[in-house]
Amino acid sequence: MSTNLRRPDGTHRVVITGTGAVSPAGIGTEALMEAVMDGACCIGPIERFDTGEYEVHNAGEVRGFDGTEHGLTKKEARRFERFVQYAIVASDEALAQAGLDMEAEDPTRVAIAFGTGIGGIDELQSGFATLEQKGPKRVSPLFVPTMIGNIAAGNLAIRYGMKGACHNMVTACATGAHNIGCALRDIRHGYADVALVGGAEESVSPICIAGFANLGALSKAEDPAAASLPFDARRAGFVAGEGAGALVIESLEHALGRDAEPLAEIVGFGSTGDAYHMTAPDPSGDGVARAMADALAEGGFSPADIGHLNAHGTGTPANDATESLALRALAGDELGRRIPVTSIKGTTGHTLGAAGALEAIVCALSVARDCVPPTAGFVEAAEDCPVNVVREAITGCPQKVALSNSLGFGGHNACLAFAPYR
Repeated sequence: MSTNLRRPDGTHRVVITGTGAVSPAGIGTEALMEAVMDGACCIGPIERFDTGEYEVHNAGEVRGFDGTEHGLTKKEARRFERFVQYAIVASDEALAQAGLDMEAEDPTRVAIAFGTGIGGIDELQSGFATLEQKGPKRVSPLFVPTMIGNIAAGNLAIRYGMKGACHNMVTACATGAHNIGCALRDIRHGYADVALVGGAEESVSPICIAGFANLGALSKAEDPAAASLPFDARRAGFVAGEGAGALVIESLEHALGRDAEPLAEIVGFGSTGDAYHMTAPDPSGDGVARAMADALAEGGFSPADIGHLNAHGTGTPANDATESLALRALAGDELGRRIPVTSIKGTTGHTLGAAGALEAIVCALSVARDCVPPTAGFVEAAEDCPVNVVREAITGCPQKVALSNSLGFGGHNACLAFAPYR
């Protein structure tokens, strides 16, 4: 039996062959999947700095992380910012699972699209303090190349010898998804054979928590289990998280040519803008609905084919209500109330620039494993979120396609569509 390597329009089919994760659930994709499927809450009191003067005390930290225990040298662990270290550890895992041998590849055909929403915020805060307290001559000569957001992609390229396009698309909390979509299109249209994609973030820092808290975006709940509550009537803001998600994606032709095992297929991508507000989503949900519609259409699917929606689901009043409205606008009122909806942010918190990548991994593996994860923390349905939020893990549930949404400050909307590999 021959395999159709191309889509009906003649472009390449694109599959996932490896995944890697660093998250509040721990190191590794399986640690993330286990926590998400169990509906576990990996949020807790912030340990990295004293929050005595802060109104917010909880976050989704990567606790006890030591890069030297996960493949980094002491020099790398000392020199690289945490978001870069997270990116490397996640990417090492993804490449190992994919079995990608760079010595056997044309390095100019291997691309990278790996982003961060905020970047090296710890180095930025430290550098400013050094400048003000000790003067300009004491600022580290590596301050700029350590702090800038594109340096995760740059260091990954150097580490693995990948010489194709090297991108760092920044769209706030939609960053991870947009980097996947960017590389998806490069492979689909023949500009690359394979790509390392994802996002990383180190946002649990004093300046970030202060800024988000003063914006009124963060949950001030003292109980970690009641802080991140996507779609719940009690929701009152998101919980900051951190980590990295990495995926190896490649044309189906390239994957089968090297005897790789596809995990799932990326069948569609939608990207839209709200053109509405600096932080708030367009309350009509039009931009989100268009992104979902575009991702479905690109794969040749209809709303009736949706097995579940892995929602952006931050737990803020505006986001969850808007996303609920968008789903019903896409699928109609009746179907929109039936499609299973989940958000992993009850487990991990909101990992910002890493969120779209971590959630893409969970969504892709969910369709591959015929399951739908629950939404940790969800108890009481909110009146302004009339959607079918998953309370208990669903298993033995074959799906044609599932969607993963990512939305960012500035009105950036991204949607990825995943299908089981057949």
